Amino acid sequence: MSKFSLFGKFNIQEGERDTMVDILLEAAESMKNLDECEIYLVNISESEPNAVYVYEVWSNENAHQASLTLETTQTLIKRAKPIITGMERISTLKTMGGKGISSNFY
Repeated sequence: MSKFSLFGKFNIQEGERDTMVDILLEAAESMKNLDECEIYLVNISESEPNAVYVYEVWSNENAHQASLTLETTQTLIKRAKPIITGMERISTLKTMGGKGISSNFY
């Protein structure tokens, strides 16, 4: 069985990228206690100063959706909303395995 992966992009107000990175790194830290979240990576591109990318791997899509309802997640979303100018779901993927992914497929 495959896992649910998401690659997304946040477009951010000019000069707010570091703030968004900090918020998303807090989100990553909060995911450490969720076994269903296997990977949560925050990325930037030097050629896009107003964008932040996130790559996530979850045991399944329902686990990802449930994480969005957590109080911690909702608090971080409220902090991020004022600086977000757009969001793009670049792709959803089925992760089949590899380094960094548990072999326990649910």
